[in-house]
Amino acid sequence: MVAANGLLRIFWPSDSPRSKLGGTILGWRNSDLDIFVVSVLQDVEPRRVEDALRVGTLVRGSPHPLSQLLQLCGHSTIQVLGSLNLELTRDHRDPSWVSAYTNGTSLFPSFRGPFARTPAIQVILFDRPFPARMQYMSLLPMSLALGDKILSSDNEPSKFGLDEDAQTESFRKRKLIDKIALHTVVKHSPTSKDLLLPSILNQINCSFEVAQLLTKNAPLLRTREKRSLSVGERVFESAATLWDYFFDVVWHLMTTWCYPLLFRGFVIGLVGHRVIAEVILRVLEWRLHADSLALKDVLATAQQVDIRLQQFCYWPIQYLLLRKRKDEWESITERHPEYIRFYNSLWLVANDVIIGIAIGSYIIDNAEWVAFQINIILTEWTIDGLRDMLEWLTDAPAGFKLNNELAVFLGALFVWVIDRWKECVGSLRPYLPRVIYFIGFSSFAGATMPISLFSDLLSVLTVHIYCFYTASARIFHWQLTIIVSLFHLFRGKKHNVLRNRIDSCDYDLDQLLLGTILFTLLSFLLPTIIVFYLTFTSARMGIIFLKAALDTLLACLNHFPLFALMLRFKDSRRLPGGICFELQDTPSAILRPTVPPAFPPCSYIVLKSVPLSLRAMFDQYFQLGYRLRKHYLSPSVVYCLSTGQFVPPLHRKSLYSLQYSMLPARRASIKEVWRRLTATSPASVRDSISVPNATLLHRRHRPRTQ
Repeated sequence: MVAANGLLRIFWPSDSPRSKLGGTILGWRNSDLDIFVVSVLQDVEPRRVEDALRVGTLVRGSPHPLSQLLQLCGHSTIQVLGSLNLELTRDHRDPSWVSAYTNGTSLFPSFRGPFARTPAIQVILFDRPFPARMQYMSLLPMSLALGDKILSSDNEPSKFGLDEDAQTESFRKRKLIDKIALHTVVKHSPTSKDLLLPSILNQINCSFEVAQLLTKNAPLLRTREKRSLSVGERVFESAATLWDYFFDVVWHLMTTWCYPLLFRGFVIGLVGHRVIAEVILRVLEWRLHADSLALKDVLATAQQVDIRLQQFCYWPIQYLLLRKRKDEWESITERHPEYIRFYNSLWLVANDVIIGIAIGSYIIDNAEWVAFQINIILTEWTIDGLRDMLEWLTDAPAGFKLNNELAVFLGALFVWVIDRWKECVGSLRPYLPRVIYFIGFSSFAGATMPISLFSDLLSVLTVHIYCFYTASARIFHWQLTIIVSLFHLFRGKKHNVLRNRIDSCDYDLDQLLLGTILFTLLSFLLPTIIVFYLTFTSARMGIIFLKAALDTLLACLNHFPLFALMLRFKDSRRLPGGICFELQDTPSAILRPTVPPAFPPCSYIVLKSVPLSLRAMFDQYFQLGYRLRKHYLSPSVVYCLSTGQFVPPLHRKSLYSLQYSMLPARRASIKEVWRRLTATSPASVRDSISVPNATLLHRRHRPRTQ
């Protein structure tokens, strides 16, 4: 229980007044021994503040319903918690009030509890987050990725982002963590103070705007002298009133006639672009059947176009979500991560276009030279270089004695294919400058387009190496499988296909003789096959690693947390990663006032917001590196390479899941986009505000001079 230990906990804002003037402490009482201070109104009596709260004087002029913040903080009203630098009689104070004292020099106030004998007081000081700058505190680190792609259950994995192996590994780790939690020796149940911490953080986030509203209306409680306006003030007020009338007429014409027409035209154009984007997305996502690959799963260019179109489809929804912040208090922090994701996406697209324009301008101005260099590189490395390597393998490479007949046959076969491929490439060589021009013009859509086009061009121009690798791997795997089967024959064993095990078997003499001849023949031919297999495997692995590097570069250009990284160094309180408590030096922090009452022992703790760590910001990149390392540097890949089994490249969905992390799993339909864009904003129809004392304050476009 909260009151079991008798420790009075007071949350005190660090920007509270430190002068010796008297005042009233306002806030919320979360429990008998848990007090949260929102504001301190100086030179105001507590009883007068109570009356003002009762009739709603202190909450006049609220831009939004105050009940939103009060509900978020877990209370229905603001309470008077005590006094500051005041000695009140028993008739003028409530028994539950606390008394605070400051002397203008110390950062830490002293307190006297509401009870006659308060064992100890714990003062927790905090810096108010500034809602206008979107600062706030949070127990959990801010997530830069959308939360609608989390695995829903153990039996229903998300089909977005991870491949089957990654999903299986994630499920296995989750189950292991759950089992470890069951074997915990001591499990402390959270106390009531621990359960109050999320609500207290909401109160901290809302304290700035509530305190600002209370401070603005505090002069209404003080005595004011009434006087009539002078002649000059009346003339000035008349001129201001005439200017306001003219401004209201012009504003009415613009908002009634001009703005609706322009807005409706913009919405129609936006929806038209949305229809075109939807058609292209349907083409990129079309599958021949459920198990086949879509176009975006095959081509990097199609995948990049899909990402850009999905971003275009999601931006209006994001903007409308951010517009709702104007209809709510700035202390409501639900849409702050969406703000960072939205502007991070805009920054990345803008930088992508800027870099792409620079690259495209260079490519267009030097298209002939770029085409010539690409032709030389591809010819030397993929055609002539590979042909020279095959000719070298047919003639005792590095002094190794190979089977001449088999080496010459395989070399002649592969060289013939290379010659035919060279003729095909030669017939397409005159069109290469045009292709380079097209790539250069596509760069104006962003630097990611030429990179993705180059990745697809690399796949097309090296398709013969892929065929060589597939053929040599299949031959090596078949030969190795036959040798293993013949080796079992020597031992009097055979492989039982039905039970997948090795069983004993009796062979005849003819079978043993034939097996010996075949085993000897294949064993002597195996080194020749291995040499060709290693050659094409090395070439294939080099191409795979080059494509993986290009895909990683695309991931950086599409998902790099540039805006979040800027905020991390500019204003880290906008990227909360948790909280921490720092115990202050109590002997030096205790204030020793000269007032007569004795003060109970008091400890001082500073509550601070921990900024989001760089490790958490780049967590998606660590996951991408883990997937690449697991796929290409795992024992299974080494086993596949050793036995001639096919090693496929990492699935494009696993690589691009990083780039889709800031996009929703299901995009909004055209009908939903139209409905949201044409919906009437609440800010446009609300022209008055209700306050607790039943007074309506009409909204003005411009503040009038008093």
